[in-house]
Amino acid sequence: MPSLKALRTRINSVKSTQKITSAMKMVAASKLRRAQQQAEAARPYAERMERMMRALAASVAGSPTAPPLLVGTGKEQTHLLIAVTADRGLAGGFNSTIGRATRSLARRLEAEGKTVKILSVGRKGRDYLRRELASRLLDPISFAGKRRIEFADAADIGERVTGMLLAGEIDVATIVYNRFQSVIAQIVTEQQLIPAPPPPEGEATDTGGAIYEFEPDEETILAKLLPQVLAIQVYRALLESAAGEHGARMTAMDSATRNAGDMIKRLTLNYNRARQANITRELIEIISGAEAI
Repeated sequence: MPSLKALRTRINSVKSTQKITSAMKMVAASKLRRAQQQAEAARPYAERMERMMRALAASVAGSPTAPPLLVGTGKEQTHLLIAVTADRGLAGGFNSTIGRATRSLARRLEAEGKTVKILSVGRKGRDYLRRELASRLLDPISFAGKRRIEFADAADIGERVTGMLLAGEIDVATIVYNRFQSVIAQIVTEQQLIPAPPPPEGEATDTGGAIYEFEPDEETILAKLLPQVLAIQVYRALLESAAGEHGARMTAMDSATRNAGDMIKRLTLNYNRARQANITRELIEIISGAEAI
């Protein structure tokens, strides 16, 4: 059995850890509310833009003048996977689930003879994926040190993806992220960005016979609109991931705090038992010595 000094040291150490995890839980809870509001506010606009892109892609399918951002390059050989994770850990399985999903998708595509490139957004995703897929990783993107994600950050990612597409380096782009559902639940989501996926079966895509006129012209509008739509979809994924990260960290730290409390109780019980055993032994030694005299 450990000595009383070792048990006291262990109890003090666990108490210090409990204070840290409790503080991290409170910080995550304070950040979660704002992040959740941002993610939920971005959903309706992003979903509507996604439906519009699907309908537009279906209407210009097969057209030789269709923009690459809308219909891709016409090939499906080189896939870009954008893995969105956090820059920090201590969030339970939040980061590892994205790493596993990205790895599984990459393996499946390579089994089909495709070429895979991975753009990691967040240091934890880079650290996870470079263990087995280091040769597929591009220069990672990190937002470490930033207090909040802004639309300009998503626009920069969109510009990088657009540049790769126009340079012929990729044919298909898919983003993998955790969609925030609740404090204790995040849903791993794979969303194809380029080309725009076809509308789900049963979703209306016609315009009801309406005739639209474009000002200045259709090509100019699409050239301005499509990069912005791509950035919006990336921005939505970043906001969803940020909210999910804070929720996962809050849950993980709450569990760690409760586990620390349970450990302190067990160590305190062991300490009291050891102390009582020492007192009993000392009393026995004193009584035995007195009787011997």
